[in-house]
Amino acid sequence: MPIIETFINPNQERNYTIHIRMPEFTCLCPKTGQPDFATLFLDYVPKELCVELKSLKNYIWGYRNDGAFHEAVTNQILDDLVKISMPNFMRMRAEFNVRGGIYTTVVAEHIATNWTPPTVINLP
Repeated sequence: MPIIETFINPNQERNYTIHIRMPEFTCLCPKTGQPDFATLFLDYVPKELCVELKSLKNYIWGYRNDGAFHEAVTNQILDDLVKISMPNFMRMRAEFNVRGGIYTTVVAEHIATNWTPPTVINLP
């Protein structure tokens, strides 16, 4: 599996969210060997490191020939990203295309132990 690279968060003094959409995720069904297609949505609040996008693309492409259940691959990707970037918060949402008349969406989250989310401000 390709290595995910990081870079220093240029604004560590601020909580901000990075949203990444990856519409070309592919893996194989471990039961049938047929391809599964999904759009991955990564949302995270970086701490000291940010995820480098080209290496993320190469990492995601690394699943094209792997058999994986939707639940397992979503959680594995989240675990790998958390391990290398150690964010304050990270959410991985995988929206899989229809297969046998069923759509599957898997959402997995990580919250750093010592992090308190900022208060939501509702504007009129």
